Amino acid sequence: MTEIAITHQAEQQRFVVEIDHHQAVLEYRQQGDKIDFSRTYVPEALRGQGVAERLVRHGLQWAKAQEYEITASCWYVQKFL
Repeated sequence: MTEIAITHQAEQQRFVVEIDHHQAVLEYRQQGDKIDFSRTYVPEALRGQGVAERLVRHGLQWAKAQEYEITASCWYVQKFL
């Protein structure tokens, strides 16, 4: 897969990528200096292409740059911590 554009929608507390009219998301909950990555969703049409991994790596990189204390209630994100 080529480079994908990941958009941070801070107001909705999520990262989004849209490919061929399908939307994948990484959702989080932020409270002060703590962040919990709570949900990763990739539609069937985009699965198996590394989209979730790219979303998670991007989100974690962003959270580390902000110096947040990172936790994950999402099982998929837990694999990266």
